[in-house]
Formats: sequence, structure tokens, C-alpha cells
Amino acid sequence: QVQLVESGGGLVQPGGSLRLSCAASGIIFDIYKTGWYRQAPGKQRELVATISPGSSTKYTDSVQGRFTISRDRDNAKNTVYPQMNSLKPADTAVYYCHALHGGTVYWGQGTQVTVSS
Repeated sequence: QVQLVESGGGLVQPGGSLRLSCAASGIIFDIYKTGWYRQAPGKQRELVATISPGSSTKYTDSVQGRFTISRDRDNAKNTVYPQMNSLKPADTAVYYCHALHGGTVYWGQGTQVTVSS
């Protein structure tokens, strides 16, 4: 059974930092392109960042320079992280982990990130 389990969301003040985690099980992690999407209230889900099996990264313009995505395949952790710095109220959303290979996509359940003073 495939599972993507997110953690690390919460409330943070503007300018603060958060590190989300997504632990994958049930898939051959190394062959999947993994990453994060987010969905704010009343808005469509949007791509935040992705990392390929070869560690190429891609970011949406609004987080470029503030977010860093990375993968940890050591010790079978199979985890993908976004380090999110200089957070803004506009970053408030539910963040979803995803894994993609060919025509197969898996999603996590989502974790809430709220940026507010």
C-alpha cells in the first residue's frame, strides 16, 4: 500500500521558517519525481516545488529564493522536505506532498501552514 505522510505544518509568524516532511512508503522512491503543491482557501491547487530522481529542482516564482526542496534516501527514509524561509501570509495554505512516475500520481493527505501575526 502506497502512503505519503506529511508532517511539520503549523502556525508561524511572517518572516519565520517551517520545514515540512513527507515520508513515502510502498513505492520505489528513487524513480519518482516528488514535490509539493498547495491550496489556499478559494483558490486552485498550485505547484510549489518539485525534485526529480536526478535531484533537479523546480520552484514556482513566488517561492523562488525562499523555499528549498530536498530528498533524503539514506537509510530508507524516503523523505522529501521543503525548507520554507521568509514566510509570508500569502504562503498560508494546505500543503500536499505528491509523487509522480509515468502516469501514476500519489498524494498525501495535506498539512496546514498558517502564516499570521
